[in-house]
Amino acid sequence: MLHTDETTKEVVSTLEGLISILEDGKLGYTNAAEHVENDTMKAEFFDYARERSLFIVELQDEINRLGKSTDESGGGALGALHRTWIDIKSTFTGGDTDAIINACVTGEEAAIEKYQDALKKEELQPNQIAIVSQQLSTIQSTLMKIKAHKMS
Repeated sequence: MLHTDETTKEVVSTLEGLISILEDGKLGYTNAAEHVENDTMKAEFFDYARERSLFIVELQDEINRLGKSTDESGGGALGALHRTWIDIKSTFTGGDTDAIINACVTGEEAAIEKYQDALKKEELQPNQIAIVSQQLSTIQSTLMKIKAHKMS
């Protein structure tokens, strides 16, 4: 498929949407790590936040490869999701581990939905599909690990 300006714009917009979700997750996990009492979970949350940072860089590299800059990111579709993690912040201040875990689960489920939507877009190039799929599968396994904490 030939990449027109229109397609490129579509791809960049999709990737930027994912970046904003990852930014939310990075922030959310950092907050979670700072408020959770359990040291093991604290370390895990910091790991997840770091992982999100790496994902952001991967997607920014893709945008740069398309000849677009990632500095002028507007606050597009991230609004709604951003509020998911913000609501969480009020939850965090209580230091309630279950509430923190539930908040992370909510954030991750929203991210997974966005990733699945992104993969339905026909404009993505095979290498972009590969990156997005890989990130999605990591986020899904992170979600499983977090849900496992609820069981314990």
